[in-house]
Amino acid sequence: MTARIDPSAISDTLVELTRSLGEPHRDLVIMAEGNTSELVASGTIAVKASGSAMSAAGPDDFVVVDVDPLIAIMRDPSSTQDDLSAALTAQADGVVRKASIETLVHVAFRAFSDVRFVAHTHPTAVVSLLASVHAPVAFAGPVYTEELLTLGVPLYVPYAEPGIELGRVVLEAMADYVAQHARVPSLVLLGNHGIIAASDTAAGIEAVSTMAVKSARVRVGALSAGGIAPIDPERVAHYFQRPDFIERSAHLSGRRS
Repeated sequence: MTARIDPSAISDTLVELTRSLGEPHRDLVIMAEGNTSELVASGTIAVKASGSAMSAAGPDDFVVVDVDPLIAIMRDPSSTQDDLSAALTAQADGVVRKASIETLVHVAFRAFSDVRFVAHTHPTAVVSLLASVHAPVAFAGPVYTEELLTLGVPLYVPYAEPGIELGRVVLEAMADYVAQHARVPSLVLLGNHGIIAASDTAAGIEAVSTMAVKSARVRVGALSAGGIAPIDPERVAHYFQRPDFIERSAHLSGRRS
């Protein structure tokens, strides 16, 4: 069985992070939107259950799933949404709980990295930009230094239907990104959908998620003033060669240095 109910495997850190991201005043999610996950063992993650609100999450609102069987589902062209739903459904003592339908975006990261935390949210400011004609290129280059420090080089993924289709698209895009950058991104931008933040620390998830919101607002402001003027690519490349920049960037985003 791929999915199982095991509240003892759910850390206080994951619960606290989930609740924090779900706080209404932050405008990252509403109602049952969004999901979080944590690597609890090699090849195993705990992910928020479908239908539960992040702001009120507790240990019982997560499902533990194995990564490899879900990767196999994504990579098998004959797999269907029904196959995925069955793999995400856990039962114990008469209780039935299903891992989020977006679990596969969390799994896609773990196909290439043992990053500890992944969080998927729908910030209004970012989705506004990702639902615009500028979405594919809006984040193509950094527009201020602190953004570059925290977000690194984001990955943009065009819209795909949540579930097995989205998982497959993200998995393929992640493979291309890792081949180019030799690491998973700290931020994935999902066209007409939302964002995915990845970090080895809860603080890093908070930093990436918050900076993504500010970055979207800065871009919308720049567009209203005539257009986005990103930092020169040669300057960006130079930053990534500076030891002090690399160290501070790893600290801010919670990435391994």
